[in-house]
Amino acid sequence: MDRLAIIEANMIKIQEAQAKTDASIQALQKSQAKTDAQLAKTDAQLAKTDAKLWSIGVNLGHTAEEFFYYAMVEKPVLGGITFDTVDTNIKSHTKTLQDEFDIVMYNGDSIGLIEVKHKVHPSDLHTLTTQKVQNFRLLFPDFKDYKIYVGIAGMSVPEAVAKQAHQKGIAVLRQKGEVTHIQDSNLKAY
Repeated sequence: MDRLAIIEANMIKIQEAQAKTDASIQALQKSQAKTDAQLAKTDAQLAKTDAKLWSIGVNLGHTAEEFFYYAMVEKPVLGGITFDTVDTNIKSHTKTLQDEFDIVMYNGDSIGLIEVKHKVHPSDLHTLTTQKVQNFRLLFPDFKDYKIYVGIAGMSVPEAVAKQAHQKGIAVLRQKGEVTHIQDSNLKAY
């Protein structure tokens, strides 16, 4: 075989290899497009799932707040201290600070701050006794000389967390017993 024939044979092999490579690249591009489309669908589904989970979490939090708010309205006492007024979801802000307080109870010289969680964690105790108390004093300077008592309320309070709260002088509020209020004065038979 002469040199020209060898070059031509090699050129044919290179062209065939290039064609195979091009076909592989096209197949990979199609596969990548399918993967990208599937990832977009997965991202959209994750966003929907995140929104649902966030909504469930918010609803659980609101349920717990409502439960403990009505319990405190019914019996506004914390550590033997009777309070005159009970408010819920008290918000305030300054240019540099904002906070919300789940349940706030007032009397002439004391404030009761109750943080409500669906499930109480040890970090909630630290946040309550440091950040929440400090923020309340800063955001509501009219009460700066009031004694502030704190409580943690939860639909679930692990026993170890309840013990930690007790050691820190934090009231623990849990669900218990018959606390149902039934409104049935306009009851009809169907």
